[in-house]
Amino acid sequence: MRVLLSTIGSRGDVQPVVALAVRLRALGGDVRVCAPPDFGDWIGDLRIPFVPLGPELRGTGKAAPTAAPPSPEQRRQMVTATVATQFETLSAAAEGCDVIVTGGYLVPAARSVAERRGVRYVFAGYCPAALPSRHHAPPPLPMLGDPPVEDADNGALWARDARRWNDTWGEALNSHRAPLGLPPVTDVRGHLFTDRPWLAADPVLGPWPEPGDPRVLQTGAWILPDERPLSAELEAFLRAGEPPVYFGFGSIRAPHDLAKTMVEAARALGRRAIVLRGWADLAPLDGEPDCLSIGEVNQQALFRRVAAVVHHGGAGTTTAAARAGVPQVVIPQHFDQHYWARRVAGLGAGTAHAPGAPTTASLTEALRHALQPDVAARATALAGEIRTDGADAAARRLLAPDFRRSS
Repeated sequence: MRVLLSTIGSRGDVQPVVALAVRLRALGGDVRVCAPPDFGDWIGDLRIPFVPLGPELRGTGKAAPTAAPPSPEQRRQMVTATVATQFETLSAAAEGCDVIVTGGYLVPAARSVAERRGVRYVFAGYCPAALPSRHHAPPPLPMLGDPPVEDADNGALWARDARRWNDTWGEALNSHRAPLGLPPVTDVRGHLFTDRPWLAADPVLGPWPEPGDPRVLQTGAWILPDERPLSAELEAFLRAGEPPVYFGFGSIRAPHDLAKTMVEAARALGRRAIVLRGWADLAPLDGEPDCLSIGEVNQQALFRRVAAVVHHGGAGTTTAAARAGVPQVVIPQHFDQHYWARRVAGLGAGTAHAPGAPTTASLTEALRHALQPDVAARATALAGEIRTDGADAAARRLLAPDFRRSS
């Protein structure tokens, strides 16, 4: 079985795909990955065949979160270029493949390429809230003028979401389908997601709200095992005192002065701080010995040794902290991060900070709550409920003898 895995986005979008690739290879599959060029060296080090897809994305993490969104014309030009690149790159990368798997929500050309080649196509989402259901509203997309909505009919919101997908992607997608002899797509979201999407999220942390629903296959989160040691500097810092608080915003834009706010909140509670620089280049400003700035790190090893994890609410970081049994403070900024913040709070394993930029006072209070003994106890208990076999379940399904014959 030859499998092409494709995704566009930050590390939170790419790492699950890489986890699936590693597991497929271990089970004897022939796999290659299409992802942004930012991740080429990392994927290459894992000896997984890699095809760069689109431009580098890292620079977007440094832009201020208050920066003006692109104009409609700029957005149209970006979509047109993205779709053209996807058709060109994926068509070549899919040569000889039996199935194309898309992780995330930004590769609308993948199913068309699969149709043209007559091979299977699988869509996998990372968050229940991103898949249509009467039980929840679609995630907000502020860059498209779409703020969170608390009290509205979910059906109407999903209908609006479908129109937005068509307005954003429809023209560009169909302009490339026509020359391939493929019929036009009238429901872009349904076309991308298919009528049987996969859900690569933990069933306790992020359950599909309709138990037993045959339309959604929930595999569990696709977790990449990480055996890398922590750096000598980080090890020394951890051993030098009580467990510190970890702060990180990963590869998304960060609110202004966030690093300063993070360190001040930790100090207000008598705690040391570890600040992940991330794509926004966050770093403590005063260089005092009670805080440490770090680069990309083995979260699986580090999170077990900190007092709390303060983060943006990406699916991967939320799952890693839950597995480690550590309390969380989630500061959601966009899309599915609001869902994960609510889940952490609802499970009693941490605090959901209000969306937007925190102040020292608001972050101190959120962290104070997360560090309470009952919250820490619930976080510890939750760790034993998190599954670790999601990538294996997905890989075995893809490699099953009847998979290519099934509809």
